[in-house]
Amino acid sequence: MANRLADETSPYLLQHADNPVEWWPWSPGAFDEARRRDVPVLLSVGYASCHWCHVMARESFADQETADYLNEHFVAVKVDREERPDVDSVYMDAVQAATGQGGWPMTVFMTADGEPFYFGTYFPLEPREGLPSFKQLLVGVHTAWSERRGEVTDVAARIGRELAGRDVEYAAPRAPGEAELAMALGGMRGDFDAERGGFGGAPKFPPSMVLEFLLRHHARTGAEEALEMVERTAQAMALGGLYDQLGGGFARYAVDGAWAVPHFEKMCYDNALLARAYAHWWRATASPLARRIALETADFLVRELRTAEGGFASGLDADSDDAEGRHREGAYYVWTPEQLRAALGEADGARAAGLYGVTPAGNFEEGASVLRLLPGTDHDPQLRARLLAARAERARPGRDDKVVAAWCGLAVAALAEIGACFERPDLVDAARDAARLLARVHTRRDGDGVRLVRTSRDGRAGPSAGVLEDYGDVAEGFLALYAVTGETEWLTRAGELLETVLSRFTSPQGALYDTADDAERLIRRPQDPSDGATPAGWTAAAGALLSYAAYTGSARHREAAGRALGIVTALAERAPRFIGWGLAVAEAALDGPREVAVVGAPGDPATEELHRTALRSTAPGAVVSVGAPDTPDAPLLRDRALRDGRPTAYVCRDFVCGLPTTDPVELAHQLRATR
Repeated sequence: MANRLADETSPYLLQHADNPVEWWPWSPGAFDEARRRDVPVLLSVGYASCHWCHVMARESFADQETADYLNEHFVAVKVDREERPDVDSVYMDAVQAATGQGGWPMTVFMTADGEPFYFGTYFPLEPREGLPSFKQLLVGVHTAWSERRGEVTDVAARIGRELAGRDVEYAAPRAPGEAELAMALGGMRGDFDAERGGFGGAPKFPPSMVLEFLLRHHARTGAEEALEMVERTAQAMALGGLYDQLGGGFARYAVDGAWAVPHFEKMCYDNALLARAYAHWWRATASPLARRIALETADFLVRELRTAEGGFASGLDADSDDAEGRHREGAYYVWTPEQLRAALGEADGARAAGLYGVTPAGNFEEGASVLRLLPGTDHDPQLRARLLAARAERARPGRDDKVVAAWCGLAVAALAEIGACFERPDLVDAARDAARLLARVHTRRDGDGVRLVRTSRDGRAGPSAGVLEDYGDVAEGFLALYAVTGETEWLTRAGELLETVLSRFTSPQGALYDTADDAERLIRRPQDPSDGATPAGWTAAAGALLSYAAYTGSARHREAAGRALGIVTALAERAPRFIGWGLAVAEAALDGPREVAVVGAPGDPATEELHRTALRSTAPGAVVSVGAPDTPDAPLLRDRALRDGRPTAYVCRDFVCGLPTTDPVELAHQLRATR
């Protein structure tokens, strides 16, 4: 027997390849081995930038005595939750149902048939704070398996039946209307933290998809309170510790309610979603802060997460080595007054401490402070540059450099739109390069159509099939790139992916599943319509279907989007914060969405001005097509003529078109008008 992780593509699995634990990747062979030996399976799920996953790895999984016992009495299976979100989702449901909470590392004991019977998260090497040691846990589970097998298998079978019966009850109700969206706004008002921004208390997560809904609702209805919630939240996040004041980019969440102290890991998906949200805030208000944060976050994505192949790495670790060589959370980012003086000198160090709120007591561990801008202040560019140069001398956090298709799709959409809004063609180029990687490495064509691979690393496709969020988010990225470039390849590719969504992920009633109908069978087929850290596969697919229908006039895709949006109606009143992207898509559906065709010669300044005006519109979910009249494979450009020989824009919605215009001011007016 040996550890079997050395040939995996997941950086998280490779982090455990040298453990004395005889790990298996998730595979039929692992369960066959458990059956042959008549032992339980230990499933351990985590991800590469997870702080407590690293702690458990350093403690329990590196301990020879614990590993020997584990190897003798169990088959140990290690899963990267980012690579296998389906496995993570199914067993996290079990953990949350059994314990009332969840998180990573996730620890599950199960039978060789995949039926779980005992659950937990982090377990220390030695007992502490009410937790048994990991070895004590192993001994207890082995004793129960050996001496009370019938009881254990009965529990496992019952849990398996309960999980298998958790399909979403769905009779394809109608998509949300005015009343439901107004009710969702009211629900968010009740959860809004008017003093500090954001929703709910600590820990406080960046509500990127809720911001998108609020911006679209304001654009469609003129509701000022929606915009006020956006502005209060976006300002607080940008000035607080959640945002890296030196290098740009957002951390995963704040551990407090005031956005002061983050959990320091930086994820691709958070930064893609937030960069896009800040760009959309800028479109609505022309806020200089919105522009700065959108561009800095886009630059962070390209500088820190872009891979050699053009994709985007999953994220950066929270932990790194401090000056004493200790591996600690936040070590790369925090400062003491002494460190500021060492980097800047006495006078400038004191000035920086006042600017960024660095005090002798600190607001983090061991008297260190997370940098934040105090109200009414702004960066001193010279101080910022010098501090950034000093920080570059520190040990950097590790990078999980696998590319996840869905998150790369989100980055494509963000960079394409930001590049177009702020006239940064380098960002559009980065979006195009990432899209080409998705097309080249993550896409498979066979007799059943086009399929996506979930992950890649170093240009090598990973072993896991794409899930619904991959199809929805990659299609969203391709459609955004098409809107910016007019390159019809991306419209065609989005259509191919959405055809797979309709044929493999959709029930006859219009419900959506997270895995394809021919995917590996788990104890249940995962299905989660709620938006979490990223858009749910369900709502991501609904948004892409709606946009594609607007581009092509396809009634089939429009009807599928409408059926999928029925889940938003069901959740809008009960949990509006957790269906933010679904609500944003519903806003687009109520607004049309508007279809904008810009016809004119490529490179003509008049064409470019009309195109830029369309892309800067706040109209919810508006689709934009640009090119010469009758461009092949561009349905919105068919039968569209130049007016008086000049580049011309056409705006349509709900089967009605406005007058064609050659004037960017008139185009902006047509796109600004509310119902």
